[in-house]
Amino acid sequence: MVKIMVVDDDEAIRELIRVYLVREGLEVLQASNGQEALKLLETTSADLVVLDIMMPLMDGWDLCRELRANYNDIPLLMVTAKSESAHKVRGFQLGTDDYVVKPFDPVELVMRVKALLKRYRIASSQTIHIGDVVIDRTTLEVRMKGQRYDLPLKEFELLYKLASYPAQIFTRAQLIEQIWGIDYEGDERTVDVHIKRLRERFDSVTNQFHIATIRGLGYRLEVKHD
Repeated sequence: MVKIMVVDDDEAIRELIRVYLVREGLEVLQASNGQEALKLLETTSADLVVLDIMMPLMDGWDLCRELRANYNDIPLLMVTAKSESAHKVRGFQLGTDDYVVKPFDPVELVMRVKALLKRYRIASSQTIHIGDVVIDRTTLEVRMKGQRYDLPLKEFELLYKLASYPAQIFTRAQLIEQIWGIDYEGDERTVDVHIKRLRERFDSVTNQFHIATIRGLGYRLEVKHD
């Protein structure tokens, strides 16, 4: 059974989220702060973490940082009363995947949880399908309508990373670290150059996806739906 960890110091909020997630057949683990959540993860696993920001002992910022450092494959959904843009930017920079502001609609939260779980399942595959576009990690090629596109390695890795998490925002720093490595000494603008090349390759031949610039944050791949 899929396990969702809910981390919030408000017991009523935890219970509300638990009720709606259980209705969808999901198992729910609960923690009242970041320290408790990390302790729980030492003995059990979670497929997704829903976390508040303002908590005692260890807040959501620090928890998000620790989870990204030690459990990078777990999707994170922030639920908080903080609606200012600066808080959203900080959350995405620390590695959260999505953001819901209190007071929230529990049905919407469940939908976002399901979307994140689906997104991460896509990321674990070696082949990504976006309409008639196939991005194949085993052959390092993109196939579309009988055509094969061989990309330089970094371009392919960048496209594959973005396509693995459709709609997720990646900062330039995150892409540099994950594609070029933490020891890369070049300029972050190399990401911009590679994004430009990918757009030049694919924007004119497919309307299935587009790499969008999110001002002040970074980039995300948007899937086009008919």
